[in-house]
Amino acid sequence: MDKQRDFVLRTIEERGVKFVRLWFTDVVGTLKSVAITPAEVEGAFAEGLGFDGSAIEGFTRAYEADMLALPDPSTFQILPWRGEIDPTARMFCDISTPDGQPSLSDPRNVLKRALAKAADRGFSFYTHPEIEFYLLKSSKLKNGAPEPVDSAGFFDNVPGGTAHDFRRRSVRMLEDLGISVEFSHHEAGPGQNEIDLRYADALTTADNIMTFRTVVKEVAIEQGVYATFMPKPLSGHPGSGMHTHMSLFEGDTNAFYDPSGHYQLSKIGKQFVAGLLRHAPEITAVTNQFVNSYKRLWGGDEAPSFVTWGHNNRSALVRVPLYKPGKGQSARVEYRAMDSAANPYLAFSLLLAAGLKGIEEGYELPPEAEDNVWELSDAERRALGYEPLPASLDRAVSLMEDSELVAETLGERVFNYVLLNKRREWKAYRAQVTPYELESNLEIL
Repeated sequence: MDKQRDFVLRTIEERGVKFVRLWFTDVVGTLKSVAITPAEVEGAFAEGLGFDGSAIEGFTRAYEADMLALPDPSTFQILPWRGEIDPTARMFCDISTPDGQPSLSDPRNVLKRALAKAADRGFSFYTHPEIEFYLLKSSKLKNGAPEPVDSAGFFDNVPGGTAHDFRRRSVRMLEDLGISVEFSHHEAGPGQNEIDLRYADALTTADNIMTFRTVVKEVAIEQGVYATFMPKPLSGHPGSGMHTHMSLFEGDTNAFYDPSGHYQLSKIGKQFVAGLLRHAPEITAVTNQFVNSYKRLWGGDEAPSFVTWGHNNRSALVRVPLYKPGKGQSARVEYRAMDSAANPYLAFSLLLAAGLKGIEEGYELPPEAEDNVWELSDAERRALGYEPLPASLDRAVSLMEDSELVAETLGERVFNYVLLNKRREWKAYRAQVTPYELESNLEIL
């Protein structure tokens, strides 16, 4: 740690850094930032930076407001979009109480706890997200709807298109920040794009996702367009998911790989998938945390709506890909429900906890879904035992409220805050009179 701190202090001096932003995330997943001058960095390392936690969503009650932000020197990076005038860097922070205890409300700490639990069982947890988002001409609506920057489709090459320049600039900026990108392309919706981050341990990936969202927003501003991670901004077009590939390693060995297993998936891998399936409905209020998330899950367009698993089945909730037969290190499973607006720290914590529960309890993997699940009738799905994911935030919150797994993994403070926050959102949404109702009913009733 001292070497890392020395490196940070030396780099600040050599590169002429003028400001250092300390980043952390509230319970909803919004990035928070406070800038300090280089002279304050050494003190922040030693003692942390004090702030009023009661002003941050879900952090503390008013009578225990004092919190400390402790910068993690391993996350130090210079922000490329700030340029050479007043160079600015950032570090992610862990949040603690004044007596040095990790904050029970810090999402990064929730994930660290989950990873420590996995480590006690000999596992390290790796994730690889495919992040979708929409590029719009602006945040303003045109004729009551967002206006995409193009009308292109999946993998389309758009000569002179905004999205090309946008993706190239974003990928270069991410690489400058030390975030490896696997590939990028136009997605199926008009103005929809996808950038996939390379595999990393789950904590690094969660930090990278928070940085990614900021980079995408900054590049959009720079190029005169608007980027949104809203799960379903356009009716009749696909929503933005964050399909997440996951694997457990025991040392250098991929615990999901068995060359003789079905799809080369080991017993541990099958039990992990069984855990994801069994607990999927109760974790959905976190992996899909907004009212709008359920417009994506139940709007068709390849979003999973039922608790199933499959191999090349795009309608399944969990997919077991087989890209590189015989390459054990690449064995993984893909969870397809999570959307791009999830808090990655909390979502990864629950996906890991659900999978580990499957391993601990020896859950049996149900039969694979080989049909297109959307094209089956309700009676056929019931006969096959395909349980639906929650169809609304209200239903998702009710399922989460009864979940021991979620309560234990998030901890009482975060668990109660998420419930409170999401109930409030549902109540506000339920009170709205929407354009759909007015258009459907006003003139005929």
